[in-house]
Amino acid sequence: MTAVALRPLTKRQRDLVEAYVANGGNLTKAAEEAGYAPGNSGRVTAYKAMKTPHVQQYLMQVTAEAFSQHAAMAVSTVAGLAKNGKSEYVQLQAAQDLLDRAGFKPIDRSQVQVAGDIKVSIDLG
Repeated sequence: MTAVALRPLTKRQRDLVEAYVANGGNLTKAAEEAGYAPGNSGRVTAYKAMKTPHVQQYLMQVTAEAFSQHAAMAVSTVAGLAKNGKSEYVQLQAAQDLLDRAGFKPIDRSQVQVAGDIKVSIDLG
């Protein structure tokens, strides 16, 4: 399979994606911020732009960057809940989540027992 070269983004498309990620996914607001025509026509144009492969690829890149920037804060929040949660239940759940994500998830064990006779009869006549 060969990679398809994607066309470069326009400044307006880059601005649209960045505003969309920054505002939590509000396309109408992102279209306005990126300079698309006001009203329904700008929103429709922005929607069509967001569906193109090169804009989708940039959206994935910007989203991944946003996740990586907020990951440290998320870990800090969960660690704070594990240490200072108002209930033991909250502390336990946060501690288990930290352990799971660190690779110390308990092994899922299940036992399957089949009892009975199995009889297969094939009549070729």
